[in-house]
Amino acid sequence: AVDVDFLAEDLPKLMNSMEIGTDRIRDIVLSLRIFSRLDEAEVKDVDLHEGIDSTLLILGSRLKGTETTPTINIVREYGALPKIRCYSGQLNQVFMNIFSNAIDALEDKAMDAPCDDWTPEIRVKTEVVEHDKIRVILADNGPGIPESLREKIFDPFFTTKPVGKGTGLGMSISYEIIVEKHHGTLYCERIGPEGTKFILTIPKEQEVVGDSLADSFGEF
Repeated sequence: AVDVDFLAEDLPKLMNSMEIGTDRIRDIVLSLRIFSRLDEAEVKDVDLHEGIDSTLLILGSRLKGTETTPTINIVREYGALPKIRCYSGQLNQVFMNIFSNAIDALEDKAMDAPCDDWTPEIRVKTEVVEHDKIRVILADNGPGIPESLREKIFDPFFTTKPVGKGTGLGMSISYEIIVEKHHGTLYCERIGPEGTKFILTIPKEQEVVGDSLADSFGEF
């Protein structure tokens, strides 16, 4: 009898928290399903924005601020894209690699040169170009990559990260996925004095064939 008033007040809050938690679990599981595309054919017409959003949701914990790093702001500039035919799971892995590298760079800048006027940011822009191609631009306002290193960024085993952090294969595999598997282009540019921009372009209606990625890395 003593606890009735407390239970009457606390139970709705508890149920609401459970509902929020289960919604969060559902969103994460759905994002993982979209990211990997385990229940679909390897080559399929997909919504590119779903893949980008699922990747960002999976990386959500790294985007949130901590005691030593500020929250990373995500700016989406999505164009009106048609569904594209691609190896969606592998394409999502490209987004994961580029986003992860951008987060690493932003965290390094935040710790090396803290600045109250600087907000770490990743911008994602998608658009149709030349009527039959999709272009995705992933840009960050981190410390940038020197010209001498940008020339090597897609080389296998090349990495600017300290020993034990990174394999040096993420960007070279991403290059293979875009260029060899999807017959597109992937290149990196510096944004002004600081910041890095990755630009990838793939055909929107081209049938993806072959298994060059497996062939290319089979020898390793």
